[in-house]
Amino acid sequence: MKRQKRDQQQRAFTRGYLAGAERRSKDLAPAGSAHESWMSGWREGRSDNWDGMTGVSGIHKLTL
Repeated sequence: MKRQKRDQQQRAFTRGYLAGAERRSKDLAPAGSAHESWMSGWREGRSDNWDGMTGVSGIHKLTL
């Protein structure tokens, strides 16, 4: 059974969020069309990290 192709913008946001929540550098952002989505996710992930939403309490925001 074939999988539906996932939305690339949503995947970029999710990966950016995880990178931000794990305190990774924003220099890891991909170039191209996914850059803005990744950066939006990264900013939100960093904000949640600063607010103490790390580990399981931060993961509930992701829609995988």
